[in-house]
Amino acid sequence: MYVNSLSIVIPVYNSEASLEALLARLGGSLPALSENYEVILVNDGSLDRSWEKIATLSQEYSWLHAINMMRNYGQHNALLAGVRAAQYEFIITMDDDLQHPPEELHLLLEKLDEGHDVVYGTPQHEQHGLWRDIASQVTKLALQSAMGAETARKVSALRAFRTRLRDAFENYQGPFVSIDVLLTWATTRFASVPVRHDLRLAGKSNYTFRKLVIHALNMMTGFSVLPLQLASMLGFLFALFGGIVLIYVLGRYIIQGGSVPGFPFLASTIAIFSGVQLFALGIIGEYLARMHFRMMDKPSYVIREEIIPGGEPSHESI
Repeated sequence: MYVNSLSIVIPVYNSEASLEALLARLGGSLPALSENYEVILVNDGSLDRSWEKIATLSQEYSWLHAINMMRNYGQHNALLAGVRAAQYEFIITMDDDLQHPPEELHLLLEKLDEGHDVVYGTPQHEQHGLWRDIASQVTKLALQSAMGAETARKVSALRAFRTRLRDAFENYQGPFVSIDVLLTWATTRFASVPVRHDLRLAGKSNYTFRKLVIHALNMMTGFSVLPLQLASMLGFLFALFGGIVLIYVLGRYIIQGGSVPGFPFLASTIAIFSGVQLFALGIIGEYLARMHFRMMDKPSYVIREEIIPGGEPSHESI
């Protein structure tokens, strides 16, 4: 599929070694996809010399738009900054490690042309370790509860969507961001297409098992009421259990004239109910914490420096 205009948004974190090859391959693939295109690299507080490398490459590629964040805000916060900076009709997001082959981007656009609003590039065979794969599945289950869409099980960082969808979340502010959930605010027309998933060109993944689990928890408590529903269900089940125990104790007293013997039984029952109460309070506390952080009006990101194609470096805060 050949489109009129296309923006590629790529969050960058400690990827100095792969940036040159990434842009070279994009430069070879994009002319076949669109007449007008741009690549937006968002440096998310890299600890290496990624920004210096991006600044150098911006002099070589006239279609490179570079954004340097004040600090590390997270992949989805960086994506949000890039999506808001995009100026063309379609947006494709991808990783900076060349695990998403630029030569496969046409598959997403072709699927998008079938009438969908968002298309994910689902890896045919993911090149990750066991724990990373397990954490990814946990994240996708959490995302499914937040998105309410079956396609959530097939999400990936490689996604294509129509730029006008960002109108649905143009006023969103807050430290917790999930691009996939925000896209559901605009549409329900999701699809996926299988794509090749290559090995990383250099370095190692910045997403650890711990980070993925935290991301999953943030999505569930930040964009879904599933944990509250789970707490309510547990409360109902254990209240039912307590009622059955009460009926049993009263029935035994009436029929046999005695009570249930043993302190362990009583202690275990109290422990079960106390645990459920603390669990429910913990979930409510998580939601209150999210409300607290949003009331603080913390921004999703702040930009330190921006290099616009054909322009001078600028400074902007969002």
